[in-house]
Amino acid sequence: MAVPKRRQSKARTRKRRSQWMKLKGPKLVECPQCHELKLPHRACPECGFYKGKEVLDKVAE
Repeated sequence: MAVPKRRQSKARTRKRRSQWMKLKGPKLVECPQCHELKLPHRACPECGFYKGKEVLDKVAE
């Protein structure tokens, strides 16, 4: 079985691992009711609608 001749340096290992640890911003979608940007699969914080139904009472607030 093949075995590496020398140990890989910490810098080389961390350089390789840094690619999958990059953070990406959240994906945003447009609310069909008020056309504001919101996170997908969540109620809109502006109008309180989710899947065409009002789930948050924004008028009282």
